[in-house]
Amino acid sequence: MTQPPQTQPAALPGCWWHPSRQTGLSCVRCGRPACPDCLREASVGAQCIDCVQAGRRQGQVQRRQYPSARTVAGARVSQRVVVTPALIALNVLVYAFTAVQAHDPMNNQLSDLFKAWVLWPPGIAGGEWWRLVTGGFLHYGPVHLAVNMISLWIIGRQLEVVLGKGRYLALYVLSLVGGSVLVYLLSGLDQPTAGASGAIYGLLGGILVVVLRLRLNPAGAIGTIVLNLIITVSLPNISLFGHLGGLVTGALATAALVYAPAKNRVAWQSAAFAVVAVALVGLFFLRDAQLASIACSGSGATLECSGA
Repeated sequence: MTQPPQTQPAALPGCWWHPSRQTGLSCVRCGRPACPDCLREASVGAQCIDCVQAGRRQGQVQRRQYPSARTVAGARVSQRVVVTPALIALNVLVYAFTAVQAHDPMNNQLSDLFKAWVLWPPGIAGGEWWRLVTGGFLHYGPVHLAVNMISLWIIGRQLEVVLGKGRYLALYVLSLVGGSVLVYLLSGLDQPTAGASGAIYGLLGGILVVVLRLRLNPAGAIGTIVLNLIITVSLPNISLFGHLGGLVTGALATAALVYAPAKNRVAWQSAAFAVVAVALVGLFFLRDAQLASIACSGSGATLECSGA
């Protein structure tokens, strides 16, 4: 009785880099046989060491030829939001300090710090120009604070992603000052003003400009602005001039950011911001000259003024 001939198993190929090592593995990219020591795990399977190094070199070339994606304002594309929560934390911290100092969270305006920082035109005319900035970090009670901080979180985090951290922070501060300057220019002398709403309205104006720049439907942004302006003129004790000043300043500054030409973008943006800042300084000195006849004595919370 005969038996079928025995077939010898085919010998496995040797590793490309270590020929004496037989292997049944191969690189998914080039197909060459490779032993486990010469393979590296990749997202699409194991690749040999040569292909891994070649992929790294190709990635470096591509990164040099194609820089990371930029937004319409020139910022690196990133979903990480840092400035907005930091601003919220700063506003909450200032409120907490005034509430503790006043021994009354509902009447924190009785705090000495509040009196020294609030946007009070006679105080500014008396040389306390910092009130134009510090007043934007004060709030009348927890409800005022909560409304503004919720608005800042909803609007700010969207705009921060588009503009980038540095540009967004500059826009916030410039809008805050824009609202304060218009209050100083047009409001009565006997009404102190506080709150972050001037800066927040600046962010609202910025959102509208970004929407227009991206050629999206602006109906939602316009509707939000109109609704907020209606609320502003309908409710008592809300600063219309602060909101309008912030809105216009924010819109102008954001237009400078998103419509600047790609070539020399940073220089164009910086120059445009400087123009807006100079205009605000001019309005400040105009009002200062108008109030030059006011006689002031004291400082901070004890400042008393009289005159025209």
